[in-house]
Amino acid sequence: MKVLVADDSATSRQMLRAALAKWGYEVVLAENGAEAWDILAEPDAPPMAILDWVMPHMTGPDVCRRVRETRREPYTYILLLTSKNTKGETVEGLEAGADDYIVKPFDQHELQVRLRAGKRIIDLQMDLMKAREELRERANKDLLTMLPNRSAISNALRQEISRCHRDRRTVGVILLDLDHFKKINDSYGHFAGDAVLRETATRLRSNMRPYDQVGRYGGEEFLVVLPNCDLEQASNQAERMRHKLEASNMVVDGIELTISASFGVTVSDGSERNPDIFVRVADEALYRAKASGRNCVSKLTLEDSSHRSAV
Repeated sequence: MKVLVADDSATSRQMLRAALAKWGYEVVLAENGAEAWDILAEPDAPPMAILDWVMPHMTGPDVCRRVRETRREPYTYILLLTSKNTKGETVEGLEAGADDYIVKPFDQHELQVRLRAGKRIIDLQMDLMKAREELRERANKDLLTMLPNRSAISNALRQEISRCHRDRRTVGVILLDLDHFKKINDSYGHFAGDAVLRETATRLRSNMRPYDQVGRYGGEEFLVVLPNCDLEQASNQAERMRHKLEASNMVVDGIELTISASFGVTVSDGSERNPDIFVRVADEALYRAKASGRNCVSKLTLEDSSHRSAV
């Protein structure tokens, strides 16, 4: 773990560096408060800091206040090193945002124990942040296919439509639905249906640009967002996906299943900013594909759809 040591005394800096290096810490040095603040303001700042109380340009408590004002994550554990040992000055340092303090001349064993306590706090906070990120990811993921769920892919579409309005470009929207999926569940069971959905997600993702997005919109429906695509390009992409799905059978528990999907395609040029409108237009195009015999691509513009009057 990195530890920042900020002290205007070269002798004190070297003593602290030697002790911390012996205990397995990676030490970053600063000669004054302003330099310490610059280091702690960096994105990869050390998670722990030992700050001398009295330093040029900025005192240790001043650095504490600046760090706490940012409310940044991950947390920075700060230990003040001071020759002051009165109750009032101790309170002042803690109120400035310090987590602990140690009085000069410091006892190495005491410093080691206090740093160990700080490290436990930092490790606990990192575990909590990791757990929070995992919960956030689970909240945005469809746990069966591991694609973005309906909320997440809808939000991605909203962001892309807003971006295309700002940058004056287009975004393609594809809504696809697996053909006769209910028959798979009825004939082979829901475990087989789940396997088909997972394999469908894999095939869709393997046939996209890195910045395209696909999510499970609901049941056997998937929504695809294609930045910087016009209607013809989006239709071509849908055709590639359609071919990818039907090109080879899916094998589930030794049973070969032929899978196909129907695709509805539309495009946003940024003139209309409501993403729900484009999902409805893509859905209208999807139903036209189904009415045409399924396993095909149907494209439709907002101007030609029945939803134009809703704009």
